[in-house]
Amino acid sequence: MMTQLTTPSVLAFESKLACSDALMFAGSWEQRENDKAWQPVSVIEKAVRGTISNRVKGAKASKIDAEVEKANLQTVDNAALPFNADTLKLQFTLRVLGDLSTPSACNNPDYQTALASVIRQYVENHGFNAVAYRYATNLANGRFLWRNRVGAAAVEVRISHDEKQWVFDAHTFSLKAFDEQNQALAEIATVIEQGLMGEKATLLKIEAYSQLGDGQTVFPSQELVMNSGSGNKSKHLYQLDGQAAMHSQKVGNALRTIDTWYPQADEFGPIAIEPYGSVTNRGVAYRKPKEKTDFYNLLDNWLLKAQVPELEQQHYVMAMLIRGGVFGE
Repeated sequence: MMTQLTTPSVLAFESKLACSDALMFAGSWEQRENDKAWQPVSVIEKAVRGTISNRVKGAKASKIDAEVEKANLQTVDNAALPFNADTLKLQFTLRVLGDLSTPSACNNPDYQTALASVIRQYVENHGFNAVAYRYATNLANGRFLWRNRVGAAAVEVRISHDEKQWVFDAHTFSLKAFDEQNQALAEIATVIEQGLMGEKATLLKIEAYSQLGDGQTVFPSQELVMNSGSGNKSKHLYQLDGQAAMHSQKVGNALRTIDTWYPQADEFGPIAIEPYGSVTNRGVAYRKPKEKTDFYNLLDNWLLKAQVPELEQQHYVMAMLIRGGVFGE
């Protein structure tokens, strides 16, 4: 008699897209070919006197003149290009790992066998090209630049693997769709797919150039500082030995912004691969458990009830496993 398959209490996957932190350099757009012409972007501290601009209520509202007289003193971190440099260079590496069918932790051998079988069947039928092409697109379109892409006169992305390099004009790619057919993109997708298959070691080097203008502000990652007392610095920017940088998590979030398979995708466009389709800055979870479109319902139905999801949701489940995380009961 077969025992009923159950979700393990311990189930975890490591991320298969291993990004480095991204370093920021400043230089001239015309010097993109000259590696020695780029200097690190420094993070400096500023003390500024701001105005009171928050909502005031009650007694304070009736004495607004007295409130406005109080200086809003702040100490903040700032990062900007020098006045002889018009372009930001962002540089990071991406390692693609294989062996997706083996969790980093699982305390139920029967479940692990069933999961490996499901993943193997998916790969035999579809490969990883559907998700790999989307990761490649998010490299080519410079999505990982975040605010450093907005308003740029030109954005160029260079992707290197072994001896080969591909160069893209990021502005020719949409941030809202993944249907751009491009030979160079297809080649990078193949490299990423080979990495996910574990066929060969895959390390990509990415360099992005964003022409913002002389002296313009750039946007490294902002540090989350817990329990900062009053009078302390109100904005901390991420830096490595004084050089402005972006967190690997922020770069990775941009690369896995490939989910256009959730219910409201036509209206809101791609979101990052997350178990509940959560977008924190909107305060919304687009994949709700009650609608059974979330990762856990799809995975449980697929493994425990043999209800194979639609193809698009299969891509989503595989992308969640590539993302990694702790998924146990």
